[in-house]
Amino acid sequence: MDDSASSADAVESTAAKETHTRSTWVAWSSLFLAFVQSVCAAFVALSGLRLLIGAAAVASAAGALGFVDRHFHIDTIRIPMVLLALVGALFNLVAVWQVRRLRARPTSAWRQKAVSTSRLNSERLQLSLSVLTLLLLAVEEWYHIKFTSGF
Repeated sequence: MDDSASSADAVESTAAKETHTRSTWVAWSSLFLAFVQSVCAAFVALSGLRLLIGAAAVASAAGALGFVDRHFHIDTIRIPMVLLALVGALFNLVAVWQVRRLRARPTSAWRQKAVSTSRLNSERLQLSLSVLTLLLLAVEEWYHIKFTSGF
C-alpha cells in the first residue's frame, strides 16, 4: 500500500510540475506577445506623428515661400543679384574664350602640351553653366516683365 501511495504522490507531483511549467510558458508567451503588440502600436503612433511633422513642414515651407516672395523678391535685392549673375557668367565666357583663343594661336603651338581631358571637361562645364545662367536670367526677366508689368 505504501508503494501505491508513493506512486500516487509522484504522479500528483509530476502533474503539478507540468501544470506549473505550462502556466509559466503561457505567462511568458503572453508577456512576449503583449510586448510585440506594444511595439506595433508605438510604430503606428510614430508613423502618424511622422505624417503630422511632414505636413507641418510642408505648410511652414509654403508659408516661408510666401514670405520670401513678398519680402525678398523686391528690386533692391533682385537687381543686384541678377547683375552679379550676369557679370559672373559673362566673365566666365570671356575667360574660356580667351584661353581657347590663346591656345589656338600658331605662335604658342611650340610650347603647348596636350590638354588633359579633365581640363577640357572643366572648360566645357564652365561654358555650359555660363550659358545656362544667361538663359535662366533671360527667362527670369521675361517672367518678371510679364507678371509684374515692368523691369
